[in-house]
Amino acid sequence: MSISSPSTAPELAHVTEMTPCQADGVSSGSTTATKVVAGWVSRSHAALTRLVTWIAGGALVAVLTACAGPQVQDYAGQTPNLDLTKYFNGDLVAHGVFTDRSGAVKRRFTVAMKCRWQGDEGVFEEDFTYSDGKTERRVWTLHREAPNRFTGRAADVIGTATGESAGNTLRWRYTLDLKVDDTSYEVQFDDWMFQMDDHVLINRAAMSKFGIHLGDVTLAFIKP
Repeated sequence: MSISSPSTAPELAHVTEMTPCQADGVSSGSTTATKVVAGWVSRSHAALTRLVTWIAGGALVAVLTACAGPQVQDYAGQTPNLDLTKYFNGDLVAHGVFTDRSGAVKRRFTVAMKCRWQGDEGVFEEDFTYSDGKTERRVWTLHREAPNRFTGRAADVIGTATGESAGNTLRWRYTLDLKVDDTSYEVQFDDWMFQMDDHVLINRAAMSKFGIHLGDVTLAFIKP
């Protein structure tokens, strides 16, 4: 009950008529209550301090982990040199699997691709066939911003995808409007592509939402 509530007024008026002994009892009780409250505040402050420290420490670990991750330029000396306008040109096929966070394979699929470039503009047509018989189509439009930097768009991609290449490697990042049954989810993809030779390219993509790892997609592209 709040001390400002009208229902407390009679009690407050009655306190003015207490005897000295009663007053001493109230004083003693108030002192005890004050100590209890002070102890609770102290413990709460300590707990809050530990919580803030834990959160800050977690954020620092996340930042350090991100900084410690691989960078595209780490592969600048690797061969063969990946040229998107050459490798992704013409017809290709890819075989892939989706694995959950535990590493269990949840879905298998193949992708038939038709790619073409005109100057710095590229179009990638992707037709997916899943192991459960479902099909899907995605058409990418790419633009080469610089010799090793690309952007891309597709109907189910939110915003603009960005890519950077070095050596035999391309890092491609985007947010996909992923449909599961009747619901859509905005899922972040972080793709790493490694060209093995003139015909084979390996693609490893990490899926996440709110920074939480959801699973991975692994593909092997084959160029005739």
